[in-house]
Amino acid sequence: MRILLPLFMVLALAGCIFNLTQVNWTDPLVGKSSVAVIGVMASASAFLLLLILMLSKRVAQKIKKR
Repeated sequence: MRILLPLFMVLALAGCIFNLTQVNWTDPLVGKSSVAVIGVMASASAFLLLLILMLSKRVAQKIKKR
């Protein structure tokens, strides 16, 4: 689990960056660009969920040590 969380976080960031390059900034909600916008939001939310999971595990460890 120690290696998987950071790995998944890097993959989520990579997906976000890739999808940001696919967005047509003049009209972002038409055609393939809308799929890229959805991909950006999905990968950003996945990154945030993984970050929350990592922080909750750290808090649980600190509480367990007490």
